[in-house]
Amino acid sequence: MSDKSYVLNVGVDRLSMKQAVQRAENIIRGLEPAGIVVTANAEMVMLAQKDADFAAIMRNAALVVPDGAGVVWAAKYLGMPLTERVAGYDLTQQLLARAAASGYRVFFLGAGPDVANQAKAAAESRYPGINVVGTQDGFFTSQEEGPLIRRIAELKPDILFVALGVPRQEKWLTRHFSELTTPLCIGVGGTFDVMAGRVKRAPVWMQRAGLEWLFRLLCQPERLFRMAALPKFVLHVLRSK
Repeated sequence: MSDKSYVLNVGVDRLSMKQAVQRAENIIRGLEPAGIVVTANAEMVMLAQKDADFAAIMRNAALVVPDGAGVVWAAKYLGMPLTERVAGYDLTQQLLARAAASGYRVFFLGAGPDVANQAKAAAESRYPGINVVGTQDGFFTSQEEGPLIRRIAELKPDILFVALGVPRQEKWLTRHFSELTTPLCIGVGGTFDVMAGRVKRAPVWMQRAGLEWLFRLLCQPERLFRMAALPKFVLHVLRSK
């Protein structure tokens, strides 16, 4: 098991991308307990400060990877540096590549109408041999939820990628985890939109400079309210030291 770095009382696994993928495969193969992977960023850490249920989900997750540059900065500032940033989008691509190579079954759940299908087509083009056993957009009703959960359980995916947004995706997975019977479940936010070509990802130089948040804001000004969590996060980290 990996060590953790703590940012505002949220434990984040101290792992490289390669190690995170290996841990995920251990879970799929039953070498570690089944569970949920959380891709932690500053917004999620701040949410955990006021949402006890979400804080518990992060605390009990099988794996919490440092998705955001802010989390990586904070851990270093607090004297508990992380190995590297493990971006949720990149982790998803690594897991899809491993799924194609090892025959893991995957299911795409979430995002807007037809986006999951487009992400599936992109995955099949990019990772020949991948077995995406099913898709479903995120606009299912409460009446459709039961049949959807039974469908996923019957298809027996090894990995369930869920793009319902934070914190809905993590809370939905936690609520239904035992019914899904999928060993590895991961909330992937806007990953399907990027795979489907609906949203552009920041240039590599901006990712490396920790400016992916700025690129997202420039492309999606409606994210401004959500971005307000960033200065609050920085202030809380400075005060916590």
